[in-house]
Amino acid sequence: MQPVPTPSFDPEFSAALLTLFEWRRDVRHFRADPLPPGLLAELLETAMLAPSVGLSQPWRFVVVHDPARRAAVRRDFERCNAAALVGQVADQSADRAAHYAGLKLAGLDQAPCHLAVFADPDPAQGGGLGRGTMPQTAVWSAVMAVHTFWLAARAAGLGVGWVSILDPAAVADILDVPADWAFIGYFCIGWPQTEERTPELERQGWERRQPPVVILR
Repeated sequence: MQPVPTPSFDPEFSAALLTLFEWRRDVRHFRADPLPPGLLAELLETAMLAPSVGLSQPWRFVVVHDPARRAAVRRDFERCNAAALVGQVADQSADRAAHYAGLKLAGLDQAPCHLAVFADPDPAQGGGLGRGTMPQTAVWSAVMAVHTFWLAARAAGLGVGWVSILDPAAVADILDVPADWAFIGYFCIGWPQTEERTPELERQGWERRQPPVVILR
């Protein structure tokens, strides 16, 4: 067998990769244009290049087409978001709560593609390697797949929005998936209405990026 040539990542590529990281945004404002046929499948194939504990590939992708299921997810978001607002009122200042109420936190109505990601906590694949002492690595592997998917989608010009204000049990029930699957997130995918380098929450004054926390021992 001939050895596979090792790719060379020159400074130009490294600069482009950094630009991709910088422009990976959590998008909540989408155009309604559909994705080209086959693009989502290609992005999911790329997502499967992510590392996984014991090569278990525990990620499970659910593409949500059914309007009734989408509407049920939308209702759960509204319920959870209302509860979160009550928590903001109780725990934060009135200004902070009002600020939260004014944030657009999901693109559920505009995004042409909805994707739910789960992790199988005990997949047969991989033979349990690496999960004996840290079983949560199955979930972390699925998160790595999400990140890989997100970067690939951004490189294709798409925006991705992570809808985290949902009840995991309710979403699992709505989508009729195995009860033991761990809910990772619900993602809206489509063409962004605008291109922004700065995160929306930072632009709206909710929070600012901070330098890394590094502890030396």
